[in-house]
Amino acid sequence: MRRREIIGLIGGALVWPLRARAQAGDRMRVIGWLSVLAEKDPESQRRIEVFKQALAELGWVEGRSVRIEARWAVDEDRLQKQSVELAALVPDVILTSGTVAVRPLQQATRTIPIVFVQVVDPVGSGYVDSLAHPGGNTTGFTQFEYSLSGKWVELLKEVAPNVTRVAVIRDPTRGPGVAQFAAIQTVAQSLGIELTPINALDVGDMERRIANFARAANGGLVVTTGGTAFHRDVIIPLAARLRLPAVYPYRYYAADGGLMSYGPRTLEQYRRAASYVDRILRGERPGDLPVQAQSNFELVINLKTARSLGLTLPTSLLARADEVIE
Repeated sequence: MRRREIIGLIGGALVWPLRARAQAGDRMRVIGWLSVLAEKDPESQRRIEVFKQALAELGWVEGRSVRIEARWAVDEDRLQKQSVELAALVPDVILTSGTVAVRPLQQATRTIPIVFVQVVDPVGSGYVDSLAHPGGNTTGFTQFEYSLSGKWVELLKEVAPNVTRVAVIRDPTRGPGVAQFAAIQTVAQSLGIELTPINALDVGDMERRIANFARAANGGLVVTTGGTAFHRDVIIPLAARLRLPAVYPYRYYAADGGLMSYGPRTLEQYRRAASYVDRILRGERPGDLPVQAQSNFELVINLKTARSLGLTLPTSLLARADEVIE
């Protein structure tokens, strides 16, 4: 091989790394991470690992090209404080999860790009101007339309036909909590089910009201999104102790002992969010990236919990389940 050809091959091998470095920038990029779950929560660890893996596949390796500044909120007070704390660090972009987390972040900064996942109705909540053209500094991934909320009541009736009363745990202070309850109410009326709304924000009052509700027969429980994840370590064992069949919005509730869940595949949104973080780090504006909707949903049933409640699940329901936890 001629000397010129060897030099050409060596030079060609160096072109991509040099271009990639110039494109990504020489400095270490900083990604803020704001979670509504505790750091040691297994679901938290699954989410951040999936996100890191997806980032690495796009060329952003933690400790080499990016640094992740993570904050973990276990209540709304800490959510406010950590939003301010993250904004003060001036990261290149912040990834957050859940409808309750976006507003405090937007209050803390209107300039740092924010990418959200697992948010219900970001337009109605005032987080973005529209799904196609979010505008401002915020974009991300919405998880479902309100009509899906009615499915929770249908599933509860299918798994426990004797249920005629349902307690709905929700956040009544925000639009998504109100709209989810409205969708549940529509379906409940058609099934002859009486609803009892229970505020998710005051955990002590929530426990008392669920206990009072469970004193009468034929009761069930529906847990909506928005503020409820903070208290799942209370809600799940309480439902078991009071022998209330319950339906939850995410798989990790069922994995932690909840009877069943129906909702979006949460980890998928973290994989997809990595692509938006990548595009923002490479110079695109969040307001130009359309909000994307979730398309895949999963039904998860905890068979062990069903047995402990004395429920015999329909074969047709088990056949439809994406996962059955023994």
